Amino acid sequence: MSRDICIHTWPCSYYLELEKRWVPGKLSLTPLSLKFASDKTADVLVSFPLSSIVEIKKEASHFIFSSITILEKDHVKHWFSSLQPSRNVVFSIIEHFWRELLLSQPGIAMESSSSPTSRGKELTGLMACSQKRLEDTAKVLHHQGEQLDGVMRSLDKMESDLDVADRLLTELESPSWWPFSSKPWKSLSETKPKEGTSVTSSEPFGREGIVIKIPAIISQRTESHVKPGRLTVFVSGLEIHDSNCLLMHRFEKEDVDDIKVHSPYEISIRQRFIGKPDVAYRVISAKMPEVIPILEVQFNKKIEVLEDVSMLRSARISSPTEKSCSFWHAASGLLGHTVHHESPTGSQEGGPLQLLKSEPFLSEAESQELTQILRKLKGLALDAETELQRQDEALDGITTAVDRATLTTDKHNRRIKKLT
Repeated sequence: MSRDICIHTWPCSYYLELEKRWVPGKLSLTPLSLKFASDKTADVLVSFPLSSIVEIKKEASHFIFSSITILEKDHVKHWFSSLQPSRNVVFSIIEHFWRELLLSQPGIAMESSSSPTSRGKELTGLMACSQKRLEDTAKVLHHQGEQLDGVMRSLDKMESDLDVADRLLTELESPSWWPFSSKPWKSLSETKPKEGTSVTSSEPFGREGIVIKIPAIISQRTESHVKPGRLTVFVSGLEIHDSNCLLMHRFEKEDVDDIKVHSPYEISIRQRFIGKPDVAYRVISAKMPEVIPILEVQFNKKIEVLEDVSMLRSARISSPTEKSCSFWHAASGLLGHTVHHESPTGSQEGGPLQLLKSEPFLSEAESQELTQILRKLKGLALDAETELQRQDEALDGITTAVDRATLTTDKHNRRIKKLT
């Protein structure tokens, strides 16, 4: 399940209060829980959900060294020390996932005692997420179409300039004062561009809207120095800001050399330079499963899913209970409870089976909501198909225009060589 995905593991020590001693081991963070396992016995000494945490602090005393303390709702306090690579790194990442979990699911504390979510609500949530992904893809396609339109306008302007060059070369080859000249002189001021050519076509495009913006933990070069910040995805690139909304770096789309997916919650972005150090950032976020599908669309040739993550992806898809579910949806916790809804097998055929038969799979409100979402999905899919067909035709026109401009330029170059 998604809660078993390990986001990060840190070597540290845990204080056993009953035995008054420190135990070396590893602290592991998953999307919904924290657990500590001993190095000596490999036993899990403590494990608790993030939703049960009341407070996370950095503390120290005369008897306990610089540590992180985690207080649960039942007033149980856990002490973790000797954290590597540093206490600040571990604290920042745990606090980020704890805060994002509470913000995204304010009622998560009651989930364990309440009845599990109905299949209808799960299906509605999945369809709503699919709708958001398709909307993000449509934004990318729309901006890509605008770029193709800009290329066409530039090519039209180029053809107009080549026509002007052709008239100038003709005048140089056969001046107007030459008695056998067949073409009258036309000044540059009288030369008009082709019909339909925009005067402002050569002006640069303004910055487009934001595709998605998420809070994140940012580190550069070394993992021992992290800071909270924000990752913003534009159609034309990426921006990384710190917690004060100050721009740390902007990656233009064509300048990004590679994006590596280390886990469903962690990526690294790199831009290479010649003669200078590379610019590389490592980004960890609880919202990363929402961003990775968008990055796969924008940087499909530059993004690399590492082997461990790709094996996890194939394992998720090949699982019989989650075969039809997206890997990133599973990582974001949307399918965290679906596995528990299977009907039990046994000799008692009456109780649970009759309850499942008596309860409807979808309520009327859920059916109406699903119908509306499906209609929106159909409209978005048809619009995307139309836009793709238009862009295919535009690409064919661009190819033809480029070939024509290349031939004309070569011909003009030969004429210029004859004149010189």
